[in-house]
Amino acid sequence: MRGLRGQSFWWISPVYPQAKIAFRRLKRGLPETLYSVNESELTITLANGAIISFKSAEKPDNLYGEDVCAAVMDEATRMREEAWHAVRSTLTATRGSIRIIGNVKGRRNWAYALARKAEGGERGWLYSKLTAEDAVEAGVLAADEISQAKRQLPDSVFKELYFAEPSDDGGNPFGQESIRQCIGDISGKAPIVYGVDLAKSVDWTVVIGLDAGGSVCRFDRYQLPWEETVRRLTQEIGLTPAIVDSTGVGDPIVERLQRELPNVEGYHFSSTSKQKLMEGLAMVIQSDEITYPSGAIVAELDAFMFEYTRTGVRYSAPEGVHDDCVMALALAVYGRTGAAGVGVW
Repeated sequence: MRGLRGQSFWWISPVYPQAKIAFRRLKRGLPETLYSVNESELTITLANGAIISFKSAEKPDNLYGEDVCAAVMDEATRMREEAWHAVRSTLTATRGSIRIIGNVKGRRNWAYALARKAEGGERGWLYSKLTAEDAVEAGVLAADEISQAKRQLPDSVFKELYFAEPSDDGGNPFGQESIRQCIGDISGKAPIVYGVDLAKSVDWTVVIGLDAGGSVCRFDRYQLPWEETVRRLTQEIGLTPAIVDSTGVGDPIVERLQRELPNVEGYHFSSTSKQKLMEGLAMVIQSDEITYPSGAIVAELDAFMFEYTRTGVRYSAPEGVHDDCVMALALAVYGRTGAAGVGVW
């Protein structure tokens, strides 16, 4: 309604019949005096001249070429990633906004990965989750209908469709329910150990401190030049034991920190050492022996995956998703178990 004559707005659905559903619903919802319609093109032109087009994501190449002022991608988890690439490019010139919506459908898709980035604090993005309970409270759905669906559907399907909880398909080393059980308020106690994952190119430096009870009591995340990073870490860590990522560019940073901070220990990531680190983190999460605040840490734990390869187990975040919080948390857990002389968990 704030658009100007000739400006284009899109509603994209996975397939053409779904786009027609949204097209018909909008026609029914608008007063007829406010728009004109082109049935063959599936467009609605409002009285101000703005054009709403209803499109299919079946052929992503057809989504390139136009400057779009705003868009909705509906049932995004059922679209190919190439469709997102195309739509994102159409919004570049206009700096248009986008709303990406839909049911959860597993964890191995671009929409899930993008949601985790938004949930983790991606600049300019907002993450929201609506469940069946929200719909019942708002009077949109009936509680008895939800109960019936729960009885009739497989548990994993019910949780995805009605509570936006992705199925735990075995690719997450921590377990979705175990991750949730460990969420708690950030502790106000003093840290006994820090875990630090240093930034590599476009990711973050993350600092996590654990208190004596195994709760996260310090959490910091930033992107700064190396000189400022060293200065900030020196002030933050002080004399507290710290395990710092010494892989690649981290090695000289650790050496510089050790000149002033006697309790800093470097940790070099390899496939073997990373597996050891992740197994240690998984153990304390699944044993409910740690707490951490919701937000970026939980988002990264949720998205983290493992797979069996010819050479062993490979742990990593999905492409385009950060794992800095997971690494920093694992390093802090490693330090707290006694590897850095701090004590026994």
